[in-house]
Amino acid sequence: MTKTHGFDTLQIHAGARPDPATGARQTPIYQTTAYVFRDADHAAALFNLQEVGYIYSRLTNPTVAALQERVATLEGGVGAVCCSSGHAAQIMALFPLMGPGRNVVSSTRLYGGTVTQFSQTIKRFGWSARFVDTDDLDAVEAAIDDDTRALFCESIANPGGYVTDIPAMAKIADKHGIPLIVDNTSATPYLCRPIEMGATLVVHSLTKYMTGNGTVTGGALVDSGKFDWSASDKFPSLSAPEPAYHGLKFHETFGNLAFTFHSIAIGLRDLGMTLNPQAAHYTLLGIETLSLRMERHVKNAVKVAEWLEKHDAVEAVTYAGLPSSPWYQRAQKLYPNGAGGLFTVALKGGYDACVKFVDALDLFSHVANLGDTRSLVIHSASTTHRQLTPEQQKAAGAAPNVVRLSIGIEDADDLIADLDQALASAGS
Repeated sequence: MTKTHGFDTLQIHAGARPDPATGARQTPIYQTTAYVFRDADHAAALFNLQEVGYIYSRLTNPTVAALQERVATLEGGVGAVCCSSGHAAQIMALFPLMGPGRNVVSSTRLYGGTVTQFSQTIKRFGWSARFVDTDDLDAVEAAIDDDTRALFCESIANPGGYVTDIPAMAKIADKHGIPLIVDNTSATPYLCRPIEMGATLVVHSLTKYMTGNGTVTGGALVDSGKFDWSASDKFPSLSAPEPAYHGLKFHETFGNLAFTFHSIAIGLRDLGMTLNPQAAHYTLLGIETLSLRMERHVKNAVKVAEWLEKHDAVEAVTYAGLPSSPWYQRAQKLYPNGAGGLFTVALKGGYDACVKFVDALDLFSHVANLGDTRSLVIHSASTTHRQLTPEQQKAAGAAPNVVRLSIGIEDADDLIADLDQALASAGS
């Protein structure tokens, strides 16, 4: 398949070929740990990165490889590496870029687990994160210094559904000679293609919309292939000799696939954040209907958000698909297929009303997930964002009076009826 085919065609066919051994049309689950080498020379060539092939399933697996090709194609990248979760994908993205004393400038509007990962966990590597409001481009630029190695944002932010001005962020990144990393989980490549807007790397939690059925966890890291890793001495992992491969220089040797090869040969080899082939299989199946699902997610979200905005118990709705949203015009310009199916609702009754509301819902499942075919709800301040300070919660769009809704593909009128009775229960 080529990237000239339409999205609906690519989501089914990219990376999928009839199995050469059996003719099986669906990509098989290659449930194997290791692969037999043709001879000693073949084995040596694989380990020297002189030949591409399969060695050991921590590094490469045919089922996972099919998924990697499909995700890379849909995102418009030159390559992709799939791993065990979205959190793993974020560490994989930073791993070749960072070092002790280096920092990443990141949006304040992020999933709570990402804020914790960036503000707490990466300190153990000697890295740090600087959080800024990415709508304040001057603040973004002011936060960059000589030790900054990347900008990080979400295309459609979780939990608030805010939409990021990716071209503006990319312009700043280019000016400072650093990559822009965009988490495209909430948008998916159907609604947003960050690489076309100037992003260097794209990460996904495949667990969410890409799989779409709440069955597996997985992550992906997509390489645009457009960044010059040798333009400065900021990224020695990619531009300088690699001791583990007898002085091989990844960018000099692999060109626009340098980041992809490094993430497999070093990242997966040493961090071990492997995606299992069965999870890859489920995700391949899910992606086949991605555009159909996203169209319905968006359609339902618009209808539900419009209804909620008019409800007496509701203080505010953050959905960028509403004309009242300050991000509406940006969403219309940059996200023409819709602003996604994720947003938050602030209730006038505060924290207690949110708890009662969540407990009263029937069709909406109270879970720590999003992007399922089923509609989901969570009170972020007491769950996913619980570890954050009140100031961080508010900045992330997860204040105590806010609930997050992930709108599924059910009948929208049934969802509205469920929300209506739950709001009545919360008010009583």
